[in-house]
Amino acid sequence: MGEGIVKILSRYMVGEFMKYLLIFEGVFVFIYLIIDFLQKIDNFIEAGAAKPFVFLYFLYKTPFIMVHMVPPAIAISVIVMFSIMRKSSEITALKACGVNLFRISQVLVLAASGVGLMTFLTSEILVPFASSRSNTIWKRKVEKQDPGLFYGSNQVWYKGSEWIYWIRNFDSKNQIMENPIFFFFDNGFRLTRKIEGKRGIWEKGRWKLEQAAIQELDEKGDYRLKRMESLYLDIPEKPESFVKGLKKPEEMGYWQLRRYADQVREEGYDNSKYLVDMNIKIAFPFICLVLVVTSVPIALGLKKGGTPLGITVGIATCFLYLMTLGFSRSLGLMGAIPPVLSAWLANLIFSFAGIYLMMHIER
Repeated sequence: MGEGIVKILSRYMVGEFMKYLLIFEGVFVFIYLIIDFLQKIDNFIEAGAAKPFVFLYFLYKTPFIMVHMVPPAIAISVIVMFSIMRKSSEITALKACGVNLFRISQVLVLAASGVGLMTFLTSEILVPFASSRSNTIWKRKVEKQDPGLFYGSNQVWYKGSEWIYWIRNFDSKNQIMENPIFFFFDNGFRLTRKIEGKRGIWEKGRWKLEQAAIQELDEKGDYRLKRMESLYLDIPEKPESFVKGLKKPEEMGYWQLRRYADQVREEGYDNSKYLVDMNIKIAFPFICLVLVVTSVPIALGLKKGGTPLGITVGIATCFLYLMTLGFSRSLGLMGAIPPVLSAWLANLIFSFAGIYLMMHIER
């Protein structure tokens, strides 16, 4: 078959693929928003949040949802497209004309590459900003979180009426503060006491500070220094108060995560968690290519069942991929495998499976 015919077929395939992709992307985003709205509207009502904030919350959350709905939309778009082509005998006609289905399918991989690039740019530029706004609305308007809580990636500044806390690194999983400093003030905002510690541990419902150094203002206006191996702090904040202030991965771009991972390592802390999330930000967009490579042979291999079966298989494929990614991420967080392998393991497994199936397409 001539190159001109192949180009026409390629444009047709890409056009159909993008049409179904936009349709299913819109459907999935809409369904996700409806379910999320029904789950959270009671929280907004109970908190007395104004309607504009409810609208803005879901508006700002939409980019995050759009990015994460791309993979299932791609898988189902490919399978549905080929199912419809098979039903209308287009696949049979292409084979009769000597068209190499493998070659025609390659153009979908190129189209998926463009979609993956757009997904990455959206997750880098738009998602961090929008997710930060939506999370802030939820914390302030629903959870009524103290607006005096400020944070970096894992650093926490907490400002109360007469005190300020600074925690260099907060381990929310183990409920441990690293190098915390507590400043206490009088009504004139004069520093009356400063407490530093090597580590703070949540123990028996209280904060236990290890290797504490206390500077306290005496009656003469001088500061007295006292050191203690351990000290129980009488502060009202529980671990949950600081967990709410931690910045989530979706609120940071790749380079921000990378800088913070380097900073944590230089300070002598374990940065595995940040390295895993950082690598996943690169690996996740490649799922677009992986699912096309996997979905094409699956779609061409479905002889019976039509579109409904195709949609079911597409959803099952995405679910299996996400389960594999979640499992490999957990292994990376535990340190069982390197962060890079943790992020890319699911892509590698499904890529090899897709290539194997692709090689056995009936051409």
